[in-house]
Amino acid sequence: MRISPRRLTAVAVSALATAAVFTTPAGAGAFGNEISVSPYGTISDPGSVTLHGIYRCSPGSPDGVQIQAAVHQDSTRLAFGGQEAVCDGEPHKWSATGSLKWTRVHEGPAVAEVRLQSASLGSGFSVRVSYLATAEREVFLKTQH
Repeated sequence: MRISPRRLTAVAVSALATAAVFTTPAGAGAFGNEISVSPYGTISDPGSVTLHGIYRCSPGSPDGVQIQAAVHQDSTRLAFGGQEAVCDGEPHKWSATGSLKWTRVHEGPAVAEVRLQSASLGSGFSVRVSYLATAEREVFLKTQH
């Protein structure tokens, strides 16, 4: 099976973003790019946490723009990838779900971070990640039955 360079880049970005510590200031965005996160997230019985919100990215954005998310609660930090963004200048809904297989979060207050990001391959197979927009806010995680 052949994997396209665009898909390979997207997979690499997801892996790197999941392992990375978010350090970009909250609310950063440029050129009409923006992302927000809903004040509520859900924890499902099978063991996952889901965040959602709205994003917009400009038609001139790089290929392979993705949404990445993280939840901080107590001493736990869980980072996970979301969907690929459609960059047409219009607002779109997004959601991202992370597995609770190796870590736990519980119902209650938490902090959510989300990023609209792109990646490009540099020399020597290095990956350069660019953040188009970021947001951080307090959220309430509730159990969904």
